[in-house]
Amino acid sequence: MTQTRTLRRPTGGAVADTLPAIELVGLTKSFGAVRAVRGIDLTIAPGEVVAFLGPNGAGKTTTVDMLLGLSRPDEGSVRVHGLEPGHAVRRGLVAAVMQTGGLLKDLTVEETLRLTASLFADTRPVGEVLERAGIADIADRRVGKCSGGQQQRLRFAMALLPDPELLVLDEPTTGMDVGGRREFWAAIREDASRGRTVVFATHYLEEADAYADRVVLVSHGRVVADGTAAQVKSLVSGRTVRATLPNADQAVLQAIPGVETVEVRGDSVIVSSTDSDAVLRHLLTRTAARDLEVTARGLEDAFISLTSEGAQS
Repeated sequence: MTQTRTLRRPTGGAVADTLPAIELVGLTKSFGAVRAVRGIDLTIAPGEVVAFLGPNGAGKTTTVDMLLGLSRPDEGSVRVHGLEPGHAVRRGLVAAVMQTGGLLKDLTVEETLRLTASLFADTRPVGEVLERAGIADIADRRVGKCSGGQQQRLRFAMALLPDPELLVLDEPTTGMDVGGRREFWAAIREDASRGRTVVFATHYLEEADAYADRVVLVSHGRVVADGTAAQVKSLVSGRTVRATLPNADQAVLQAIPGVETVEVRGDSVIVSSTDSDAVLRHLLTRTAARDLEVTARGLEDAFISLTSEGAQS
C-alpha cells in the first residue's frame, strides 16, 4: 500500500516518498563461522504493514539490528527512506518497540514518557501519546506495578513520541489480553492508513495473517517467501479435512493416496492431504463420518513447510 505524501522531516529539502521506506540490497552478516544473513534483498514501500517472520536462528534479529543501525552488514547496503540507518534514527524517522528492557520501574508511566521526550528536539504531546497507546488511565502508575501488557503499551507510546515514519515492532503484543491486542492492531492499522510503515516480528501467526499487508518469511538467512498472507499460504499445496468419526481407523485413513498426516482427537479426525477429494470420497462412501469440513492450509502450515530443513536447498 503506497500513498503520495511528503516526509515530515526533510533532509535538505522535501524528500518525496517515491523512495522506499526500507531497501535492503545483498545483505550479508556472519558471526565467525555462522552465516546469519545470506544475501537478503527486500524493498518495503511507505505505508506498508509487513510481518517479518521466521523460526529461531533464521536471521530476523540480525537483519533488524542492521536495519536499526545497531550493527553493520559484512556486505550489501541498508537504506531507510534513502538514508543510512544511523542517520534515519537520529532524525527520528525510525522507532522500535522491543520485547524487553528500557524501562525504569520506579518512574510512573507519564514520567517515563516525559523523560523519553526530553531526549528529542521535537515530539508529539505526551498526553496525546498516552491516549494513542491506550494507557492514559494508568499515567500515574509506577512502571513496576504495570502488567506485562501495560509495559508493552508503554514501550509503544515511547516509540510514538518522535512521530516516526518507520515503526519496528518485536513481539509487540506479548502480555496483552485479547481485547488489548485487538485495540493495539486497530491503532497500528490507523497509523498505516496515514502513511506510517510498520515492520513487525511475532510468534502469533494469526496476527500476521489478520493484520499484515505483506508477509516476508525468512529461513537460514534468506527470504523464502514474500507476498500477501494468501499468496504465502498458496505456496503449500493440500487441504485439511475434519470430520466426526467415532472409532476412526487411523491406519486405513493414512493409506489413502495423498494423505500426509492423520490425527484422532476423541470422536474427531483431522486429515491433511494433497488430495482432499480422495479423503472425502472415502469418508462419505466407506464410513459413517459426519460434520465434514474442508479448509485450505493456514499460515502456520506454510511457515512450517517453507522453513523446515527439507525445504532448504
